[in-house]
Amino acid sequence: MMEDQEVIREFLIESNENLARLDNEIVELERRPKDVELLGSIFRTFHTIKGTCSFLGFAHLETVTHAAESLLSKLRAGELDANGHIISLILEVIDAVRAILTAIEVTGEENDCLYSDLTERLKKVYQQQEPSQNGAKAPVAVAAPPPPLPQQKAPEAAPASAEAMPAAPPSYADSAPEQMEPAATTDQQEHSSSVADSAIRVDVVLLDKLMNLVGELVLARNQVLQYNTQNDDASLNSTSQRLNLITTELQEGVMKTRMQPIGVVWNKLPRVVRDIAYSLGKQIRLEMDGTSTELDKTIIEAIKDPLTHLVRNCCDHGVESPAVRVAAGKKPAGVVFLRAYHEGGHVNIEISDDGAGIDLDRLKQKAVERGILRLEQMDRISDREAMNLIFHPGFSTAEQVTKVSGRGVGMDVVRSNIEKIGGLVDVTSRVGFGTTVRLKIPLTLAIIPGLVITSGGERFVIPQVNLLELIRLEGDAGGKQIERIHGTMVYRRREQLLPIAYLNEVLQLRAPENPEAVNIVVLQAEDRQFGLVVDGISDTQEIVVKPLSKQLKGLTAYAGATIMGDGKVVLILDVVGIGQRSGVLTGSAEQNHGESQKSQAAADSQLKRLVLFKAGSLERIAVPLTLVARLEEFRASALENTGGHKVIQYRDSILPLVSLASILEPGMPDDSLSRDPVQAIVFTDRDRSVGVVVDQIIDIVEDSAVIQHRAGRMGLLGSAVVGNNVTDFLDLHAILELTCSDWFEESKPSASMPIVLLADGSAFSRTLLRSDLESAGYRVVEAENEHDVLRTLDQRRIDVIVASMDLPPSGGRSLLQAVREKPGLETLPFLSLTPGEPPAGGNGNCGFEECLKKFDSPSMVRSVARLAAALNELEEVGPGVRR
Repeated sequence: MMEDQEVIREFLIESNENLARLDNEIVELERRPKDVELLGSIFRTFHTIKGTCSFLGFAHLETVTHAAESLLSKLRAGELDANGHIISLILEVIDAVRAILTAIEVTGEENDCLYSDLTERLKKVYQQQEPSQNGAKAPVAVAAPPPPLPQQKAPEAAPASAEAMPAAPPSYADSAPEQMEPAATTDQQEHSSSVADSAIRVDVVLLDKLMNLVGELVLARNQVLQYNTQNDDASLNSTSQRLNLITTELQEGVMKTRMQPIGVVWNKLPRVVRDIAYSLGKQIRLEMDGTSTELDKTIIEAIKDPLTHLVRNCCDHGVESPAVRVAAGKKPAGVVFLRAYHEGGHVNIEISDDGAGIDLDRLKQKAVERGILRLEQMDRISDREAMNLIFHPGFSTAEQVTKVSGRGVGMDVVRSNIEKIGGLVDVTSRVGFGTTVRLKIPLTLAIIPGLVITSGGERFVIPQVNLLELIRLEGDAGGKQIERIHGTMVYRRREQLLPIAYLNEVLQLRAPENPEAVNIVVLQAEDRQFGLVVDGISDTQEIVVKPLSKQLKGLTAYAGATIMGDGKVVLILDVVGIGQRSGVLTGSAEQNHGESQKSQAAADSQLKRLVLFKAGSLERIAVPLTLVARLEEFRASALENTGGHKVIQYRDSILPLVSLASILEPGMPDDSLSRDPVQAIVFTDRDRSVGVVVDQIIDIVEDSAVIQHRAGRMGLLGSAVVGNNVTDFLDLHAILELTCSDWFEESKPSASMPIVLLADGSAFSRTLLRSDLESAGYRVVEAENEHDVLRTLDQRRIDVIVASMDLPPSGGRSLLQAVREKPGLETLPFLSLTPGEPPAGGNGNCGFEECLKKFDSPSMVRSVARLAAALNELEEVGPGVRR
């Protein structure tokens, strides 16, 4: 009932707004009777009111508006002229609609007045204006109607107190003022606009701007409060307390303006369920509970697609066909149930079905078939880990691809989208009984309470929604109560073992010397609990979440940043990321060890995300995702020609397009630029972009790839096995040099910008390392063996050498010795990359300026910057030390 009342209230607000606009438009129509756009606007407004009142079951209102709509359709078609009499009739309809809306607002129902005289006069005008036999319009032959009867009721609805009912609206047609009766009593007129006056429509952009300003005000408030704690000033103290109170109330008020019921998202799901059930021949009923649960508008927008994915999966994978359900002893019609509720600063959303459930054994078998699991892992992984396989990109248990599902795109999108807004996804299932997906998402993303902690001399913020409790172990208690079990640090808390992680170790910060106490922050992540040991705990405060820049998006340990009261930037910890990096979110110590070994093996075997695509006769081509700016689809009709090349207007600039098939297979037929849509991979370097057109973008995968077969074709590096299939790797450097001859010349840095010589025997490794260096702004020159390095050093200036220790033919040490023997290169910075862990003691045992682990990109970029800066200092003392 409350939901129905809210819908009716929205209808009344919208209809009163429409009527207010109609009053002006109708008067304007009398001055411009031939204005087609004005007629169309009036017609659409009446049509909107009619359609909504039909949906809500207001029959009287529908009858009146339908008659007016029919008359307006004649005006819009030019079969009728908008004279003064017709204008008066339409205004009379507006007053009648307003009177009915007033009755609905006061009593919740329409009044008993049918306005049959008004509808008859509308029909009479409509019918007498039909075109004549010879095609000419019949003349208007309608006499001025008499004033409307005060009461026109249905015969069966004539109560004794008829005089208490609101009078019908007056007729504007040729009536003397003294003949006109008031449309309603004074009280009713005052009440008629109360709903419309109680709400206004505000643009979302304005709300977002207001929210940002409130966020800045919160930051200023925090600075004032911190200053107040450091200065004992009674006047300032009272002022700051008042500022704190006002800011808090303003923050709550603005956040409420952005809150919307989750029913806004759920409203479209009944249609989705109905269409899917009809297409699959199933009987499915959708039930919803908690539609009034409110969320921030930003969150509402973010969960629309994930919810649709989940409901579609329930209908397709979960609920069985009627015959199968009956055979299993169930009712023919399945049920998809949605539930939303608030809990501890979060909103929990449950999407469940009473279908077949998820067979974990079949799930594992599918994972083995797709190469996600090895056969020996099937029996070792836990049920929870097996359930999480459904979130693997490209994974699907569907036997065949349909319009609904089966392509393996959906659940990975759900998890990534929910985690982007700080939420969690959990799946539980019982075979034969159904599946439940639980989403736990924050109420808002803008301003959240957080706990300020310190570690390694740095401050961090932990979102309070993840915080369970704080534990302080004084003196020797920490050493006694924290113990190691099967390689995992644990704390015995209330007869249960709590996994422990040290933030200093996770973030590689310095540990405190002789700490007085052990501070444990107990956190909740992914329905698991773990303790995070920190150096100190400060206090809690409201923080304004600022997103990290795109260069830092890959740092899983951090969820964002905020500005503290002293004006300094502090990072916000991602509790799930911290738990995963430390290993405490895995099921056991053995699993921790296994994950560590797997991660190490993945790093050593160059585990990278790759974009797979097809071009010409080449069915599988790969390029590292780190090199890709965007994956795009363009309409073929939007392509243009300039200078004999295809281009498209893209992001306020002109994007040149090159066909990859024509480059890899010159002379062969190529229709990639004429297909609709045109699929392209966009590569960007600073202010320059190019779109490489391919036949089809297949997937994005993560795999360890080692190029084993060198390519004999220009534009390809070679071949490797990716996902159990032989895949060619694109030589992007060669493609760009061939198609955009000035690509590298235009991006050439100034003389002061370092030039890095990257030496590695693997072209694939060079491509990955090169992308990281170029992203940091360095100019990179490649070499694949010692001979190439020495020849390059003879030909051009190099600022820093980055070489692999296993560089052919004799390794990095042999290269180092050969470089040092060259005149003028005795002090050239030399950074080596080792496939395993670097030697103990850093660079002391390897002979190079620095030794780093291969594919540790952040450390590599930092080291190159440090070595280049040191070289510049040397040149200032004495030039000529490098070539």
